[in-house]
Amino acid sequence: MSLIKWIEFPSLGDERGNLVALEGLKNIPFEIKRVYYLLDMQANVPRGFHAHKEIVQVAICVKGSCDILMDNGQDKEIVTLDSPSKGLLIDVMQWHEMSNFSQDCVLLVLASEHYDETDYIRDYPRFFQEVNNENTSTQ
Repeated sequence: MSLIKWIEFPSLGDERGNLVALEGLKNIPFEIKRVYYLLDMQANVPRGFHAHKEIVQVAICVKGSCDILMDNGQDKEIVTLDSPSKGLLIDVMQWHEMSNFSQDCVLLVLASEHYDETDYIRDYPRFFQEVNNENTSTQ
């Protein structure tokens, strides 16, 4: 089973240009409570290095490209984000690391909850232990 879950966004357009609409509880699978974007990143300086206990996110590269490593504690996959009409669903308890930013990269993130530092797991050994304890208890 792939860790990568894409959400395709219809691009509506004509000779004037294109429009992509993002709507909570429609093409975004949650109510959007926070929106932020990253820009002016250095290509060789990765970001992220965390997982969320409750917050679900959708990452969309609205300009340029970047790579995201997705890790559920058992499997790891790297995916390239390079389309403004395609979003990557980052579910709960998925460790993610962003890297390889193009010079023009703008990464938009939609979140299911407001910022809450207590929701972050920033220590990989702790994440690995928590996610694998969770998987063991559900089997």
